[in-house]
Amino acid sequence: MPTIAPYLIHHVQLNEQDIAHLPNPEPGNRYYFVFWWYSIPLGHLYIEEKGCEDFLEAILDMMASTLKAYGGKEQVEQIAAAANSREIQALLNLTEQILSPYITKNIPGEVDISVVICTRNRSESLKHCLESLNKQVCRPREIIVVDNAPTDDRTKLATEAFNTVTYCKEARPGLDIARNTGARLAKSSIVAYTDDDVSVDVLWCYRVWESFLQENTDAMTGLVIASSLETESQQIFEKNWGFNKGYEDIHFNSDFIYKSSGAPKVWQIGAGANMAFKKKALEVVGYFDIRLDVGAAGCSGDSEIWFRMLAKNMNIHYNPRAIVYHAHRKELKELHKQLFNYMRGHSASVLIQHDQNKEIGYKKYLYLELMRYYLFLLRNGFPKYSFRYRTLWSEFKGINSGIRFYRKNRKRPSIVP
Repeated sequence: MPTIAPYLIHHVQLNEQDIAHLPNPEPGNRYYFVFWWYSIPLGHLYIEEKGCEDFLEAILDMMASTLKAYGGKEQVEQIAAAANSREIQALLNLTEQILSPYITKNIPGEVDISVVICTRNRSESLKHCLESLNKQVCRPREIIVVDNAPTDDRTKLATEAFNTVTYCKEARPGLDIARNTGARLAKSSIVAYTDDDVSVDVLWCYRVWESFLQENTDAMTGLVIASSLETESQQIFEKNWGFNKGYEDIHFNSDFIYKSSGAPKVWQIGAGANMAFKKKALEVVGYFDIRLDVGAAGCSGDSEIWFRMLAKNMNIHYNPRAIVYHAHRKELKELHKQLFNYMRGHSASVLIQHDQNKEIGYKKYLYLELMRYYLFLLRNGFPKYSFRYRTLWSEFKGINSGIRFYRKNRKRPSIVP
């Protein structure tokens, strides 16, 4: 099988560039460009080995798409006109005008946030995450590391190098048990979660806190950018399973549950690697369901709790300015295991959600729509089954395993003290 070429990741600050004269990417390499206006991410572009016929046009189209989401009705028309006619300076002026209110100016030194990191036997990854948290422009009130059923003391020793960290050992295995332990320990009104394989942007805590300045926000998720796309495994994950939910604000309310056409895809709201909650909201909905995620079904404790929140008329904000960088699994063997767990947890969680509201259609989604999707992939990929199709069998086994897990555990308590 041919070797998959890596994507070279470049972060481009458009406010510092002469956009009209940006050099075209050199053919022969693959590139992943992420474009910024100061601290605001505007979008990304994949460029393959053959190069890009019109790099400038691709950049302008990408900018215009995101700016339209930030701008008012009149500005949307001006953006479209400037991009279509390649009036670069006019587009830059509009960018400055539209995004100026989102550029941070008076940033507090500390905010009322408890950051919770749940980890197990990954002390080296955890160190990088904690180092990035220590570089925050706006510090959280506290950082809590929940060491979940460890087999040694390396995590505890790693946290001792950081005087800003509170260490807690949770002997009961299970990611959602650990999440609940962290939430109960938290002293702040906002509980933010990230993962040990993540590094956070220097403004992450501030942007998380900023989401909750809107009084009706009960939870938030943020943008997750891949930190590396070197291997086939990382590229498969990012292109088909990636946590990047886009560059536009999205506000979710109960309409997403009750007015969706078909089963509401709550898993599209964000990722557990970058999420936060009002502590009171967690208390109202009853914390995370311990039957899900690592240590139990395998995944989806985050999306299941978002479902319960929206069903209780709470509100969730996807904030693309709250940014973390995720290290995807490098090896295909690791990816197979990860996607097996994802689909195991996914199928279990949608059946749990069906138990909560049988009118919404999650059984139809699981047994009809999802199966049709996989049959389409099998038929479409035959006979080569390359790239996206490399992990299908692991995914399908995960679905079946999740259904069996649900049937065996559906009557188990969802929360423990």
